[in-house]
Amino acid sequence: MPSPLLLPYDGPHLKLRNRIAMAPMTRGRADDATGVPHPLTAQYYAQRAGAGLIVTEGIWPDVLGKGGPGIPGLVTDEQVAGWRAVTDAVHAAGGTVFAQLWHVGRMSHPLILPGGATPVAPSPVRIEGERIHTNQGCVDHVTPRAMTTAEAEATVAAFAAEARNAVRAGFDGVEVHGANGYLIQQFLAENTNRRIDKFGGSRTGRLRFALDVVEAVAAEIGPERVGLRISPHNPENEIAETDPEGTYRALVDALDPLGLAYLHIIERGAYGALADLRPRWSGTLIGNFNGPDPTSQRAGEQVLAVGLADVFSFGRLFISNPDLPARFAAGAPLTPHVPELVYGGGAEGYVDYPALAPQH
Repeated sequence: MPSPLLLPYDGPHLKLRNRIAMAPMTRGRADDATGVPHPLTAQYYAQRAGAGLIVTEGIWPDVLGKGGPGIPGLVTDEQVAGWRAVTDAVHAAGGTVFAQLWHVGRMSHPLILPGGATPVAPSPVRIEGERIHTNQGCVDHVTPRAMTTAEAEATVAAFAAEARNAVRAGFDGVEVHGANGYLIQQFLAENTNRRIDKFGGSRTGRLRFALDVVEAVAAEIGPERVGLRISPHNPENEIAETDPEGTYRALVDALDPLGLAYLHIIERGAYGALADLRPRWSGTLIGNFNGPDPTSQRAGEQVLAVGLADVFSFGRLFISNPDLPARFAAGAPLTPHVPELVYGGGAEGYVDYPALAPQH
């Protein structure tokens, strides 16, 4: 009996060679000055085109959304051309690839942003217990500047413009990053959204930014090419959601009628988000576990077997196993990744992990 991960998926909007997605992972190798992808990025993703779906690393829609050294953008013509080389390579290898649209909000620093700009966020709430990596080493976070209502609306428009650029660059679709404590989740969470305008003040207000972004992106390129990633009750980056069930049930109920390409749920913490939200979502659902260790093949199979997701995404295993689906199929050993080589640098730890040797 083949692994459920290896079966084709024929969904409302996605037709995939298997049910294994490559989760988005920051690699920090773009040109820091221009935001253009590294010349090896096309090779990196093409090596992993055996995944049913690739979701790229997060790409900023506005330079204020840049979260670290070497993070790429999708705003300028040069950036679009750089990503076109990536999508051409993935498609030549038979793959499907979505661009992740990512604004980090308060998870940035003046040392990262042009002109020493202050990071923006829903409210001026500083991250106290963590530090952030910059070109000058790890430093304390600064207090972000609260976005004006007009700036929040302009950021919604920037997401839509980035989605249009993603289509220009040849991507099959986009994934809006609403997880992991970045800007969209900062608007959703009670501790980071203390606003009293239309983007805060109540659950309805806190949902507004996320809904506006997804709706604007869907209107720009079609809902069938738009996914959303969420991580309910994820404490990462000092997010505290006091009522994740209420917040995310309301979010999913509002978005389900749009007919999006998929909903990508990261489950982490006490809230069983997959089991709670699956019955509320009528489209394709991608599951993911965010634990201290990479998720095993067996864990992904179990999620599919009980119907909690249609597709399962793996992250860290794809770093060092470019042919991960083939390894799962063969029951082959998995290569561990080298943590020190994940972020920044060049070919080492990026495109030099070998595929399985052909069997004769």
